[in-house]
Amino acid sequence: MNTKLKFAAVAAVGLALAGCSKPYAVAEKSVADLNADLAAGKVTSAALTQAYIDRIKKEDKVTNSVLAINPKAAEAAKASDERRKAGKLLGPLDGIPILIKDNIDFAGMPTTAGSLALKDNIPAQDAPMVKRLVDAGAVILGKTNLSEWANYRSSWSTSGWSGVGGLTRNAYDTRRTACGSSSGSGAAGALSLAALTIGTETSGSVTCPAGMNGLVGLKPTIALVARTGIIPISHNQDTAGPMTRTVADAAVLLTAMAGSDASDPQTAEADAHKADYVKGLNKDALKGARIGVMRFQKGYTPETQDIFEKALVALKAQGAELVDIEDFKFEDLSGYKGNIMQTDFKADLNAYLAKMPANVKTRTLADLIAFNKSEPRETVLFGYDTWEKAEATTGFEDPDYMKLKEVAQRTRGPEGIDKLLTDNNVVALVQPTGEPAGLIDTATHLRNGAGGPSAAGIPAVAGYPHLTVPMGAVSGLPVGISFIGPKWSEQTLLSLGYAYEQSTHMRNAPDGKAGHGPL
Repeated sequence: MNTKLKFAAVAAVGLALAGCSKPYAVAEKSVADLNADLAAGKVTSAALTQAYIDRIKKEDKVTNSVLAINPKAAEAAKASDERRKAGKLLGPLDGIPILIKDNIDFAGMPTTAGSLALKDNIPAQDAPMVKRLVDAGAVILGKTNLSEWANYRSSWSTSGWSGVGGLTRNAYDTRRTACGSSSGSGAAGALSLAALTIGTETSGSVTCPAGMNGLVGLKPTIALVARTGIIPISHNQDTAGPMTRTVADAAVLLTAMAGSDASDPQTAEADAHKADYVKGLNKDALKGARIGVMRFQKGYTPETQDIFEKALVALKAQGAELVDIEDFKFEDLSGYKGNIMQTDFKADLNAYLAKMPANVKTRTLADLIAFNKSEPRETVLFGYDTWEKAEATTGFEDPDYMKLKEVAQRTRGPEGIDKLLTDNNVVALVQPTGEPAGLIDTATHLRNGAGGPSAAGIPAVAGYPHLTVPMGAVSGLPVGISFIGPKWSEQTLLSLGYAYEQSTHMRNAPDGKAGHGPL
């Protein structure tokens, strides 16, 4: 890990915030808790920011989740305190420290995707989604580590590892994977290294690390949140999403993140569908709600299945009517990732790279392949076979690409999730998010360390929302329950998840005791 980069910035911010005497306890504090204490004068944003930085220095030595601290965090925190004194607060995120994944542009800090090839990629402006947060008064605390290139470089990659940041480990057991690709955001959120964290997902990269690190994670409907300024994989599936310790915190974060962006035409409908998701939360949302149980998604371990069955009992106890869906067959999509994803990646990444600062020399996918061939630190654990396949693609006009894209989105969307909902007269679908975190394995490169079924793939291809909420633990390792719905159903999913969360309270913070020995 680049410890000089990380802790030099920590020291600089620490000096800037010096003078705050009594430390403020941030562990497990919600946004509502923090706002109450800020309003009561129990803490300032400056002291709050320093408290998170101190916690990073103390708690992140082994998990290795935070890549770099924003050297201007003190300045942003001070500005928030001045607004508060003047009675000009910008909303519930004003003065609240947030960590963002290091494939998201934040002006003045490198956006590397974990790659040494982009160490000098310092954008001049924020990604539009980040600008929304800054305009809402949030303090961008820094960047989190990630699976390099968001786990899209090799079919044999290791989750949580990047050439810039090293290996991120699970917050509950550091011998185990944090999943990916939003590994750092998952572990950092679990350890309360920021009030809120943000990840990005193409297929499971928010929901898997959230599930394995005991967090709420929301993958929104594609293009509810702007993607400009985020290093891409696929415009058909990419999105940023909240990773938080409570559903209410996910709601407040999504409220600020969502909205249309003129530079991202796919987001044209976002303004019409965004909402104040906090106001829409309803702890009684499960009463009378018909929910489909995806029984046809088989293969979970008995331990995970047992916890899921208990979660279903809890849903029924809150008034939900459960509908078991025993059989459903999705059309085979063999070749999907080998065509759609690779075609999208080449075109979308080349478009991003072309707009980087002039001093960055790797400006195409071909340049990146050449860089990796010459830089052994990038390939110490795995290669770039996926990139080579992507480089060989011929673009969006390829007939196979156009056909497969249409089939994929239709069979996972209108003829998939929508059909399941309509045929069974249900408002949402549920299944386990995935298995608990497995041991880190750099020999066989088992990406998520556990294998087994996952709830991520179907809503990812459809472009539909997917919410995971903690539902318990297997031998101390968190597992989540997934709520999946139709396009633009974020409010419904958040309310269902909120009602479940408030009736069960299944999240337990890491105790700091499990698995901190050597691998």
